[in-house]
Formats: sequence, C-alpha cells, structure tokens
Amino acid sequence: MTIEGDALLVRVYIGESDTHDGKPLYDAIVRLLRERGIRGVSVFRGIEGYGRSSRVHTTRILALSEDLPILLEAVDAEDRIRGVLPELEAMVRGGLITLEHVEVVVYRAGGDSVP
Repeated sequence: MTIEGDALLVRVYIGESDTHDGKPLYDAIVRLLRERGIRGVSVFRGIEGYGRSSRVHTTRILALSEDLPILLEAVDAEDRIRGVLPELEAMVRGGLITLEHVEVVVYRAGGDSVP
C-alpha cells in the first residue's frame, strides 16, 4: 500500500483517561483505524495542555495530572479518512477532531539505509 500526493490528515485530541468499552480510547482508535485499513497512525502523549474545559493538565510534579493530553494523527487518501470519520466521531465523547489537506512526499516502510 502506498500513498503519494494529496492526502488528508486527521488529528484526534483526547485525554489520557478517556475510555471506550473499558479500554483506553487512544488504543481503541488505533485498533479501529487498523481494522479499517488506514495506512498508519501515531499516538503522542502531551506534557501539558488544556481544552474546552480550560482545566490545565500537566506533568509538572507539583500539579501532576492523571489525564494528560493525547494526540492521534493519521494520514491517508481523503476518501479513506472521511469513510472512518463517523465512527471516530461516535467514539470521541470529549475532545477535538480536525482535518487538514496535506501533500505526501515520501511514504515507505523502514529498512536498509539509503547511502
């Protein structure tokens, strides 16, 4: 599977403590995207942030939070991303989902280094 040129980037902003069917929401989203054939997804754990509630979540020791920001990013063809959006929207009870048009320059599996 390859992708080149115009694509769509979906970003999902949630909290670390968010769940879906008893599992961490970020894990459920990764599994959903894999099942739907989305070409890849990355999950990032934030060190500090706030959302609609304006409550700051941080890793600083004096204000340690158990609900740090989580960001998931996936890039694929527009029709494939848009096809999975209804399921993502249903899973994300609190958070933010954004879309951005991107240009894929390189998409290849790891392997031997290029000299």
